[in-house]
Amino acid sequence: MDSAELKSQRRQFAIKLWPPSQNTRQMLVERITGNLTSNSIFTQKYGSLNVNEAKDHAIRIEDVAFDTANKHYEMEPDGDGSSAVQLYAKECSKLILEVLKRGPRTEEDREPASEKVNAFQETFFDISKGPRAFIEADEAEELLKPLKEPENSYTKICFSNRSFGLGAARVAEPILLSIKDQLKEVDLSDFIAGRPETEALEVMNIFSAALEGSILKSLNLSNNALGEKGVRAFGALFRSQHALEELYLMNDGISEEAARAVCDLIPSTEKLRILQFHNNMTGDEGALAISEVVKRSPLVVDFRCSSTRIGSEGGVALSESLETCTQLKKLDIRDNMFGVEAGVALGKAFSKLTDLKEVYLSYLNLEDEGAIAIINALKESAPLLEVLEMAGNDITAEAAPTIASALAVMQHLTKLNLAENELKDEGAIQIGKALDEGHLQLVEVDMSATSIRRAGARLLAQVVVQKPSFKLLNIDGNFISDEGIDEVKEMFKKCPNALGSLDENDPEGGDGDDGSGDDVDNDDELESKLKNLEVGQE
Repeated sequence: MDSAELKSQRRQFAIKLWPPSQNTRQMLVERITGNLTSNSIFTQKYGSLNVNEAKDHAIRIEDVAFDTANKHYEMEPDGDGSSAVQLYAKECSKLILEVLKRGPRTEEDREPASEKVNAFQETFFDISKGPRAFIEADEAEELLKPLKEPENSYTKICFSNRSFGLGAARVAEPILLSIKDQLKEVDLSDFIAGRPETEALEVMNIFSAALEGSILKSLNLSNNALGEKGVRAFGALFRSQHALEELYLMNDGISEEAARAVCDLIPSTEKLRILQFHNNMTGDEGALAISEVVKRSPLVVDFRCSSTRIGSEGGVALSESLETCTQLKKLDIRDNMFGVEAGVALGKAFSKLTDLKEVYLSYLNLEDEGAIAIINALKESAPLLEVLEMAGNDITAEAAPTIASALAVMQHLTKLNLAENELKDEGAIQIGKALDEGHLQLVEVDMSATSIRRAGARLLAQVVVQKPSFKLLNIDGNFISDEGIDEVKEMFKKCPNALGSLDENDPEGGDGDDGSGDDVDNDDELESKLKNLEVGQE
């Protein structure tokens, strides 16, 4: 089995936090009901609801929040679902407050509770629920009927998961023309699946012309295999947009030519805050075009260009363009072929980005030199970093002192992923000691497949198991002895779910020539050597 296959298998073992179980959803409904009926500063101000009315609201609040979070998760399928969980909770809180502000029904208020809750839904028209399916003219007439109602207040539409043929597109055309001035968010992701290219392009032209001139804040055209032809089919819509804040072009076949078309057709990205190009075949030349878009987007806070086949040249250009995005909070460029030179360029860019909270830099071929450049920059510019992922970058124990020194400063860290690097016990122990002091918000550490043995596993477990919010330690795929496994499990006996699977651990693996073997004497000797290590030293 080659390394690529091994990496793929290991990724499949990642624990997913989304979607929640039905029991969890039901428990949340009950909790929302309690919030709407209990005595609090909000119910004192606006009035509490009776149990029946609160339960009716709670069911619908949870359902709306779940749909919103689930759509977010579907756009980030490689994630663990933690951001979807956060959005789920945030949406519930927002909708609870809206219901409380409206207050309980009075005798004169004859509007059913279901209709009152729908007050926060009436701006969102969504036909994406249900199985993925083709849609033709007759069904489109029925499905889109609410959009034809006089004075409707829909500002957001989602046509995702339904494949529009020419007949359906012609039904939608006059409807979109009639409401385009009120639309703020348009989701046309995955809306031409399975159609012949000629028909798909004509459908895109129809939608583009119908929506031309609208003033959109968000446009999602993901999962449409656009390519250059598809991008240019949306040219009329692109050219008319001057206020876009969110643009999603994920899994769209954005090649070099398509990337140039995006750069040419969008006249202004000065207000853009979210830009996502995940899973495209952009390559180095395409990255140069995307870099121009990024340079023109100084307000971007969330940029994703992961799995886009970008190498060193494109990586350098993209890294340099990020220097203008001084408000950047989240960067995801995983699974590209940047290499050392692009890693060094990325480090220079990071020195100017002081608002970073999440960086996803796994599988970039950074090696020690690129990783050290990045870590040193983050140490100085991003002490408030919450998520750091640098898995699969050929990082060795030589870089561990630098990593440890930076981690000691990053006291807001919630998630650390250094999996699939050659850190061995020496590196793992230094990193573990860096996490020992403080780091009270730490939730997850992934040091799987890092060639660690008993000493490294034991110290990592000792450190993280004490953290009050800790949820998961992943040290699978290593060379931990059976005795070491028993010790680690004993440490986690009060919270066994916080220790990940150890099914891929190989107690007899490794070359055994680094002085950190599995026998007790070697482990204790290594740990003793590192006992007085100062995290700040380089």
